[in-house]
Amino acid sequence: MHAFAEPADMRKSFDALSALVLQGLKRDPLCGDLFLFVSRNRKRAKVLYWDGTGLCVFAKRLEAGRFTAPWRMDGKTARLTMSELTLLLEGSEFAGRIALSPPPFELRAPGAPAS
Repeated sequence: MHAFAEPADMRKSFDALSALVLQGLKRDPLCGDLFLFVSRNRKRAKVLYWDGTGLCVFAKRLEAGRFTAPWRMDGKTARLTMSELTLLLEGSEFAGRIALSPPPFELRAPGAPAS
C-alpha cells in the first residue's frame, strides 16, 4: 500500500488519481496495489485500487477529528501495511508516522546481501 507523498485534491477521481500514481509515485495503477490520498485539511481520504476488472475509488470523510498525515517531510512515498491503512482510516494518530508492523519477511540465500 502506497501513500501519496503530499496532500491531494479530493475532487480528483479515477483518471486524475491514476495520473498521480503514474507521475507522482512512478507506479502502475493497474498493478493491484492500494494507493492512499489524503486531503490538505486531513478530513477526507481516498484509496485507489484495481480489482482486476476495473478501478475502484474508496472515499471517507471524517465528521470529527483528522486523519494522520501519511506524507513525509522528505517527500518520499510512505508504505503502509493493510493493518496500518486500517488504523489510519479509523483515525489512529500513529499510522504512517511510526512503523506499526514488522518489515515484510524476505527469504534469501545464505550470505546474500539484504535488499
